[in-house]
Amino acid sequence: MPPLFSEPEYDLYLFVAGSTAKSQDAERNIRAICTQYLSGRYSLEVVDIQQHPERALQEELLGLPCLIKKRPGLVRRLVGDLSDRPRVLKALGIVS
Repeated sequence: MPPLFSEPEYDLYLFVAGSTAKSQDAERNIRAICTQYLSGRYSLEVVDIQQHPERALQEELLGLPCLIKKRPGLVRRLVGDLSDRPRVLKALGIVS
């Protein structure tokens, strides 16, 4: 029988423009956070807007790289290389 209260699953989307240093840093940083704090409880899709410009229009991106958390809870957006770990953890709702 599964536990009554399970940890939430996270749906994350990282939008980048090619393989710039900032894009690579953002991907490395969010993967490290997911591995440490969300192991087995997340999906992460990296979207290169140079290959999929329609996705950038759909999401109305204002800056890059941009991490969008669609689940759990409210949609949250973070722009930058995601190196400010306390800010990222708080924005994702991992810590309060």
